[in-house]
Amino acid sequence: MKGNSFKEALSRGKRQIGLWLSMAQPYSAEVCASAGFQWLLIDGEHAPNDVRSTLAQLQSVAAYPAHAVVRAVSGDPALIKQLLDIGAQTLLVPMVDTPEQARALVAATRYPPQGIRGVGAAVARASRWGARRDYLDAANDEACLLVQAETATALRQLKNICAVDGVDGVFIGPADLAASLGHRGNPGHPEVQSAIEDAIRTIVASGKAAGTLTSDPALARRYLELGATFVAVGIDVTLLVQSARTLAGDFGLGVAGASAAPGAAAY
Repeated sequence: MKGNSFKEALSRGKRQIGLWLSMAQPYSAEVCASAGFQWLLIDGEHAPNDVRSTLAQLQSVAAYPAHAVVRAVSGDPALIKQLLDIGAQTLLVPMVDTPEQARALVAATRYPPQGIRGVGAAVARASRWGARRDYLDAANDEACLLVQAETATALRQLKNICAVDGVDGVFIGPADLAASLGHRGNPGHPEVQSAIEDAIRTIVASGKAAGTLTSDPALARRYLELGATFVAVGIDVTLLVQSARTLAGDFGLGVAGASAAPGAAAY
């Protein structure tokens, strides 16, 4: 676990194509890890995950090249401490609207004197239970912090959020941004898409990595063309639902009113 290959790739501007894990199961996480994606997002915000289920998925993914990114349910420093201790190197934190919030999150992911992370590495998976003798010296540099800008307020503060030292990347949350802009459930609205594109340009111009999620391949390629570095191109639950409903439909079955291809509106 020495170094953080994902953080290094972002710093070099190397594209990272990812997949969202919402099944909250280590078995399905391993299936997705075997597919070849460069990063996998273990979702603690909208999926039924806790620290233990997140740990199990980190363990499942560890055998594969894919880098595990963990999305915390919130920026609670106590939770961040737990996620780092179980071996999450890269965290994605939702609903970051101000540079003050971003600075607090940086502090939560760093040991003193740079931050406020509690020291318990000797009993933590992150240090291999003390076998990594250099862990305390290396952990601050290896931590990768991604913050989600997903409201109109965050967009107004975007340059200031990007300027916070210790923020490695900014992720645009299309669904919440759409709701904040008055287009709930319609992230494809032209106003929302224009805001996303402007945000990506702002993030890239700041020197930070830009990221987002879309299940639309054309949009994903568009965001990559604009300079986005880490883009998730699908969700495990969506892939399962789409395939299952399509197969059922082929035999004249299915749920009335159900879509064969649900979107990423909850994310």
